[in-house]
Parts: sequence; C-alpha cells; structure tokens
Amino acid sequence: MKRLFTFTLPLLVAAVLAACANLAPEVQRPAAPVPAAWPSGPSYAATGAAGSAADLAWQDFFVDARLRELVAQALTHNRDLRVAALQIDRARALYQIQRADRYPTVDAAAGFSAQRVPAGLSPTGERTTSRQYEAGIGFSLYEIDLFGRVRNLNEQALQAYFSTAEARRSVHISLISEVANAYLTLAADRERLRLAQSTFDTQHSAYTLIRRRFELGAASQLDLRRAQTTVDAARADVARFTSRVAQDENALALLLGTPLRAEWLPDGLAPVASLADVPVGVPSEVLQRRPDIRQAEHRLQAAHANIGAARAAFFPSVTLTAAGGVASSTLSDLFRGGAGAWSFVPQVVLPIFDGGRNRATLQAAEVERDITLAEYERAVQGAFREVADALAARGMLGEQLGAQQSLVDAAADSHRLSDIRFRQGAESYLAVLDAQRSMYAAQQDLISVRLSRLVNQVTLYKVLGGGWSGPAVSG
Repeated sequence: MKRLFTFTLPLLVAAVLAACANLAPEVQRPAAPVPAAWPSGPSYAATGAAGSAADLAWQDFFVDARLRELVAQALTHNRDLRVAALQIDRARALYQIQRADRYPTVDAAAGFSAQRVPAGLSPTGERTTSRQYEAGIGFSLYEIDLFGRVRNLNEQALQAYFSTAEARRSVHISLISEVANAYLTLAADRERLRLAQSTFDTQHSAYTLIRRRFELGAASQLDLRRAQTTVDAARADVARFTSRVAQDENALALLLGTPLRAEWLPDGLAPVASLADVPVGVPSEVLQRRPDIRQAEHRLQAAHANIGAARAAFFPSVTLTAAGGVASSTLSDLFRGGAGAWSFVPQVVLPIFDGGRNRATLQAAEVERDITLAEYERAVQGAFREVADALAARGMLGEQLGAQQSLVDAAADSHRLSDIRFRQGAESYLAVLDAQRSMYAAQQDLISVRLSRLVNQVTLYKVLGGGWSGPAVSG
C-alpha cells in the first residue's frame, strides 16, 4: 500500500495542477438588441415610480384579501408549479451525478476464484485445482482532467440546473398572473350576470306594462313584440353569463389545484379595482432580472461549456486504475504477513483517427452555441415588446375608462328621458328600446374596460418580473 501511495501521489498532484486548463470560450453577456429606454409618446404611459417590479412582492401588489388567499392557495397546490419544483430536484441530482466524475470512485472488494485444469492441459501432466482469495480497495478508470473535459461537463450540468431553477421562477410568476386574471374575469362575468339579470327584470316589467296597454288598446302589437324581443335578449344574456361564470369558476379551481370555496368568490370588480403602483424601471435592469432571460443566459453558458468539452476531445486523456489489498491461495493465509498485493495501471489515449467524429462534435457544439445566442436575443426582444405593449395599453386605458363612464352616464340619462316621454305619450316605445339597448351595451362595455385596465396592471407586473419573493438563482 505504501508503494502504491508513492506511485499515485505525484500523478494526483499533477492532475490538480493541470486542472486549471480550460478550453471553453470565455462567456460574456451579449449586448441587448433593444433600445436603452422604453418607447415614449402619446400612446404610452409614464414609467411610474422608481424601483423594480421584481422587488414588489405579490402580497403588496394585490390589495384584495380574497385574491391574496387564492394566490397563496395556488402556490401551495398547483400541479404545474409542483412539477417545476420536482424538475429542479431532478436537475440538481443530475448535476450531482456529473460532479461525481471529477473524483475517483473508490470501492472495496473481496472475491474467491477456483480453477480446475485437466491432466491433458496441465504442465505437470496431472490434474490440478487452484484457489485464490482476494480482498482490497481501489479505483478504476479515473480520468485526470488535464484539459477540462470533465470540468466543462460538470459546468454544463450546473448551468442546466440553474436554468431549471429560473424556469420554476417563470412558472411561479406566470401562475400568480393567471390566478389574478382568472379571478378578475370571474368578477367581471359576475357583474355582467347581475347586469343582465337586472336588465331582464326591468324589461320583463316593461313588457308586462306594454301587454296590459295592448290589451286595453293603448299600445300596438308592434310595441308588444318589440318589448318581447328585449326580454328574450336579456334572458339569453342571463343564460350566457351564467354559463361563463361556471366556466370561470372551473378554470380558477384548476389553477388553484384545490376545490374553490364560496367565500373566495369575488363580488365584483370594485374590491380589486385598486392595485399597487408598478415601478417600471429601465430596460437594462428589467431584462436582467426577468427569469426567462436569466434562463436563456444559463443555457448560453451551458453551450459554452459544451464547446470546452468538445475541444478537450482532441487532446490526450489520462486514466488511472489502481488497487491494493491482500491475496492468498488459502483463506487462512489471506491476512498474514507477505500476502500484500497491489496493481497500478495508468493509461494515456491519444486520438489519431476517428473519421471526423471529434471535429463534427465540436462543430455541433459551436452551432448549438450560436442557436442558443439567437434564442437569448429573441427572448430579450420578446420581453422588451411585452413591456412596451403593456405600457402602450396602460397609456390609453385610463382615458378610455373615463370616456366610457361618461358614455354610460349619458346613455342612462337618455334612457330615463325617453321613458318619461313614452309614458307621457310624446314618443313611441321604439325610442325607449333604442335608448335601453344603448345603455345596456355601454354598461357592458364599461365592465370590459374596467377589466382590461386591471388585467393590464397585472400583465405589466408580470412582464416586469414581479411576483417572485424568493432569492434568485445565480452561478
């Protein structure tokens, strides 16, 4: 064992000294292929408060207590998020497997072998039986990483783990946004259902009045049929929005991953009409902190590491196999003096001809790096557009909401005046129906605009990287 240690130590020291060699290209963050500032103009909103949306926790962004409870439930029970977390565990295990290749695997073994040689094959002309007992420890085919092949493969696995962790952050942020949007959609459809039910009740009362007047000869059959059309239209809307509310509840329950309780259902859009102000920041900071961009960066670093491993295949590889222990022909003499045995087998392999395999592997790794770089730049450009679109929508939604509210007020006043003139006999019922339809459509559009405004705030919060309250993964 002492002689084995004497032979092995210099080689291990040499391996440690040579481990600093690395043939992977230097990794530098590419310049972002987007402008240094967000778009500006009459269609765009101001950038808001200073800071970063990534620093604004979702508990502080959402004001409505029911919505906060739903998000908490989804983060606990949602199956997509659970799968993303398990994928991190798998990536971590794969990284540990790859990391183990940097160290020798030492095994202890004991064995027994017996062999009988017939007389015709024995050198002595007599049949013989030999036995051998062995026990020892050692390692086999341990590669001295002279040119960084193993280390770059380990780096590739590490970056894959980091990329998976960033993917989980993306799922986390997207889930919060999806739960909020599903909740807002449900709240808006419940308001639409109440409006349709209220309109149906009003139109049914008006229809009853018109029918009585028709029976008395004070109204025409045309007025009666027109009133009936409004009742039937309102009844159809009640059925349609009843179905949509049920579907919204099913969608929200799927996101939660748990049954939806009655106390979690929204009463309307009013309780969630107030959301915290979202700080927009500058593109350079926002794009660096978005998890999908960080995921693309880690994939790019993994591609560089693959190039280093492919380059190392052109150079010699050194492997060591060594073992030490005891051996004897009888079990009783196995641990007596003089039974020591050892073996040491260094091996150097120099590639000479491989039919172009190593060169093709390197070319494939370089092309993969270029593909990953293009995907990174595409991710940056896509992220920039998402933020720009959200800012463009936010810039006009406030004005659109004010105009729509004014339209609802005017339509309601017009309907009130038309109804008064009809009851006084100054106008036909057609004018009342037209005013009622205009008011109902304006009220439905107002709900849609309010919903769009809230969804835009949630979308802006999401595309700016908000909603993650845990530490970012970094190398």
